[in-house]
Amino acid sequence: MSMIEQAIEFAAYAHRNQKRKGTGIPYISHPFAVAMILQRAGCDEEVIVAGILHDTLEDTETTEEQLLTRFGSVVLEIVKGCSEPDKEASWEDRKRHTLEDLKHATLAIRQVSCADKLHNIRSIQQDLAAHGEDAWSRFKRGRESQAWYYQGLVESLGAASRFALLDELEAAVTEVFG
Repeated sequence: MSMIEQAIEFAAYAHRNQKRKGTGIPYISHPFAVAMILQRAGCDEEVIVAGILHDTLEDTETTEEQLLTRFGSVVLEIVKGCSEPDKEASWEDRKRHTLEDLKHATLAIRQVSCADKLHNIRSIQQDLAAHGEDAWSRFKRGRESQAWYYQGLVESLGAASRFALLDELEAAVTEVFG
């Protein structure tokens, strides 16, 4: 079984009881979509695997040791780089931390983070098309805070260098927020 197939099974089990925020959609659809974005972008297998696993440390009972043992140190470091360290901090503090860290992150971490945010903004686009401005009600922070964060992501992800996925994210952010 390939490492990608192992990651699919691992993530599907880890996220088995979760749904996408404000929907009945199984959460696993998000990591799978992130992996597909990374695969289409021509990323390495370890980056794709990290995309599948990117929320396991943050949102499931998965431990760093489990990821290290099953998927190796490269995948673990990418997943850690995409995880918020303190879920108890305020939304604003967590997002500021993310924006600062991404300015100095490796290309692999920035690619996974970008693919993650690209799938999220595309989901927002679909919600806006279906529900109009009511789509913002499923977020703890509304449109203005989301605009600040997504515009900051484009800047932070591109601080070290530009890459193709970032262009896609920037176009989507501009379409949603102007």
